[in-house]
Amino acid sequence: MRSATPSDDLTARARIRDAAIARFGRDGFGVSLRTIAQDAGVSAPLVLHHFGSKDRLRAECDAHVLATIAAHKEDAVGPSGPDHLLVELAQVETYAPLVAYVLRSVQHGGELARTFYAAFVADAEEYLRAGVAAGTVRPSRDEAARARFLTQQAIGGLLVALTLEPVDDPADLGPRLRAHMDAIALPALELYTDGLMTERRMLDAYLMYVTDPPVGAPATDPRPTS
Repeated sequence: MRSATPSDDLTARARIRDAAIARFGRDGFGVSLRTIAQDAGVSAPLVLHHFGSKDRLRAECDAHVLATIAAHKEDAVGPSGPDHLLVELAQVETYAPLVAYVLRSVQHGGELARTFYAAFVADAEEYLRAGVAAGTVRPSRDEAARARFLTQQAIGGLLVALTLEPVDDPADLGPRLRAHMDAIALPALELYTDGLMTERRMLDAYLMYVTDPPVGAPATDPRPTS
């Protein structure tokens, strides 16, 4: 018996994988293999022939989405953060289902969610470090914690936006996320540029309260001296 897979089977395998990514991103990971098979235009037994189980199908979807996001990360957005990366990718109709899959995975939790989150945090920390070195970003007492916080805020904001106003068609995802970014641009830039509090009593009280305060470089007080 020949072990090589015919080329038409490879095409069907990719079609099933892409249909699963789109369906998982739209409806979550509880959808049936039969539904995915219908979306792909194949029979449910053919899905099992290629993947064996829904868990193995999901694993291949995970790997494909991770590889695609990584390959297009630099080109898509550069050093602007995970929210901009996902928004920019979602503008391209081809990638909108992948973005929905990422957000659904983060919402669902599990190992893939942790993998996505860790990758975005690492990128944010790198971008922030470069900004500090260039003098465009204030230093932090804990650069890693700041990167984690900003990543949580960015992805969390996208999840809230889509939870409150979900989209049924992946083609609508790009415009929906773009509208979200437009809505938060002013308050986010204002907060990140000018700050929120007019004095630092709460920060000083916290630093006195914690038993092991961070020892990194403190952020410069942004208040005018005059």
